[in-house]
Amino acid sequence: MLKRFPLLSVVALLVVAPFVLRAPAAQEPAKASAKASAQLQEKAKALYKIDCALCHNANGDGKSDLAKDMSLSLADWTDPKSLSGMSDEALFKIIRNGKDKMPAEDVGRAKDDEVHALIQYIRSLAAASPATPAAPATPAAPAAPVPPAAAPGSGK
Repeated sequence: MLKRFPLLSVVALLVVAPFVLRAPAAQEPAKASAKASAQLQEKAKALYKIDCALCHNANGDGKSDLAKDMSLSLADWTDPKSLSGMSDEALFKIIRNGKDKMPAEDVGRAKDDEVHALIQYIRSLAAASPATPAAPATPAAPAAPVPPAAAPGSGK
């Protein structure tokens, strides 16, 4: 009888385990991911409005009244060149640790994934800004008049 107990226990475990350990039904990955991504981008926009726009301006040009009052010279994020030499990791460190007069973004205030979404949002400001209109082309100097060609057989 004692020999049968371990055997029955193993059999029962093998029969019951698949039902007990069954994974919960997952949402469709694409829909869940898109929804999470959209929510994260909305959170990033809200973070920017609350924590960044005060100095960097709502459009990201760095010309807010507070920046002027504090004599801050901030990068114009509406210009694609302004962040082209900065990696996301470097921007992450600046946001987390602060720089010069810029305070750090506390971990309790924004999670790492939210800061990464904030970086994407900041980079998008350059794409969202209207392109600077091209300077009108200066008219070329008029060409010297070309004398009419002599007609063949006119003797000239």
